[in-house]
Amino acid sequence: MQKKRIALALAALTSGAALAQSNVTVYGTVDIGYANRGDATVSGVGSKNEINSGQADVSKIGFTGEEDLGNGNKALFVLEAGFYADDGDINGQQRFSEQAFLGLSGNWGTAIAGRTTAPRASLLTAIDPFAAGSIGGYFNVYGDGPVMGYDAWDPYTVSNVVAYVSPSLGGFNVTAAYAANAIDTENLENKGDFKTVALLPRYTRGPLDIGFSWQRIKNDADSIGGALDKPRITALTLGGTYDFNVLKLGAFYDQAKLKTSNLKDVKHKVWHLGVTVPFGKHAVLASYTQSRYDEKNGLGYDGEKARQWAIGYTYSLSGRTSFYLFYSDISNDDGRAASVDDAANDGAIYNGAGDRIGAYERGIQFGLKHTF
Repeated sequence: MQKKRIALALAALTSGAALAQSNVTVYGTVDIGYANRGDATVSGVGSKNEINSGQADVSKIGFTGEEDLGNGNKALFVLEAGFYADDGDINGQQRFSEQAFLGLSGNWGTAIAGRTTAPRASLLTAIDPFAAGSIGGYFNVYGDGPVMGYDAWDPYTVSNVVAYVSPSLGGFNVTAAYAANAIDTENLENKGDFKTVALLPRYTRGPLDIGFSWQRIKNDADSIGGALDKPRITALTLGGTYDFNVLKLGAFYDQAKLKTSNLKDVKHKVWHLGVTVPFGKHAVLASYTQSRYDEKNGLGYDGEKARQWAIGYTYSLSGRTSFYLFYSDISNDDGRAASVDDAANDGAIYNGAGDRIGAYERGIQFGLKHTF
């Protein structure tokens, strides 16, 4: 059923996966388990125990369908709502927080409009064996940026987007996307919108899946967070996976550069290597991710690094239900505060001195995931 979850409409639509004609399909995931986090980035802060939802995958319910328009053309839609299984909350007031789009497809490709997964994020999560959502995901060393602000400006899911996916030609296709404001409703005169443009050429054939992502986010506001004037982030990502059957290897290199009218360039570089070893109903996962800042503004971030290694185990109890166990550990240079808090349970709480408290460098998770 995971194949029916359209991550950017893209993977499923471009692979030719067909939805039932004149029908609406209901699908989803329920994921819940236990997590312990410790070794806080600020001394004197104790460990944290939680019953969490969405550890191995986002808990969600989705509705998808299509209509045959004739001549090989179809209308399609996806509505996908994330929720927290531990308390029943439906992501605040944003009902379809994961995906909500309408589109057309045919021999000419697929075009959609609405809210969906960003092309860059779809590539990175396909490479990471922990798929970014768990305690071992690459995003742990992405979202702590004191200047870059990845977690706020470079969301996994983008709103107000129009996207086109070309037909696959010998395994090669291109995704192009534009978001008028990737993270919120468009503003008056479009002042302060996070305008986003993305391109993702990708080659998928046999055991090989490789892609190159270019993404630019820009905002013409005079001040963002009281510090940055007219920021522009340009990100380049190259990565892929190769499946040897006995194991699957994945790697990527990502570089994002921030330019503003009041700061010199700030660069954030990330290297990642991951492996998945399946055997029967079992699988062992491992990854290493490192990030580094290069900046010449005297802000104190130049050369700072965060290094994360993670290991995990999954066991398929059935075709739809699995058990998982993940462990992750981060080493921060002075000044960095990368943490094993995942995107949905971020511990980014600050004290009066500006120190990031409640952010932990070590964590363990285990639980159950069920798809329907």
